[in-house]
Amino acid sequence: MEWLSLVLRWAHVFAGILWVGTTYYFTWLDGRLTELERIASANPRASEAPEKHIWMVHSGGFYLVEKQRIPAVMPGKLHWFRWEAALTWLTGLLLFGLVYYHGRLLVPTEDARLGNGAAVGFSVGLLAFGWLVYDLVWKSKLGSNPTVGLVLCLLLLLGLIYGLFYYFAPRAACLQLGAIFGTIMTANVWMRILPAQRRMVRALTEGRAPDLAESARAKLRSKHNTFIVVPVVFLMISNHYPVTYNWVIVSLLVLVGFIAAGFVRRA
Repeated sequence: MEWLSLVLRWAHVFAGILWVGTTYYFTWLDGRLTELERIASANPRASEAPEKHIWMVHSGGFYLVEKQRIPAVMPGKLHWFRWEAALTWLTGLLLFGLVYYHGRLLVPTEDARLGNGAAVGFSVGLLAFGWLVYDLVWKSKLGSNPTVGLVLCLLLLLGLIYGLFYYFAPRAACLQLGAIFGTIMTANVWMRILPAQRRMVRALTEGRAPDLAESARAKLRSKHNTFIVVPVVFLMISNHYPVTYNWVIVSLLVLVGFIAAGFVRRA
């Protein structure tokens, strides 16, 4: 069991590094290229064409990156970044199950409000329910207004955190919240971002103009992931800091994580 836990933990952390690193790399690229687009649109009559590429240097080579909303030529090979998300979520779920479901650590040893079997069912249900509620908010008219969608999600999140600490052991509550966040992030990739990208690629290969509204919706979900991941990392290592085993403190630190993500995105 110790070897299995070690292998799953290593795979989960390593896959997470790949996923988060890729996400923030493309976030940085998109931010810089959007800035160049803004400069170009502000100076349409400039004597010299504004720069539309990003030059980078790394590992002994120079790299030139260009963003195309609608490619003039469809490449024969597209590189998709998806398995990092799937492997991170799968290894995390297996590790959570091994330590907390099999190890019977979901609820306190004394004065538990749920039996272990009920707690496991509650935990699994929350993974699906959390994604469904989040997705419903951002697909509805409420989500069309970013401010309203954000406020509603924050209120729901505070209620969720309180409920987790009420029914689960403190450490399990932190991990359960992290698992819900991770499930939302993975579902965003596989159920909202990738399908939209596939439909855009299909349109291009068929000689049709892709739906740029789909691109905007996929970009919004990717943006959400870059905000969610900061508190997720905190929750994953919170066992080293038992002082955080309080729903108010965790709520505040999750909000601080969202704010910190805003600064990281601009770096």
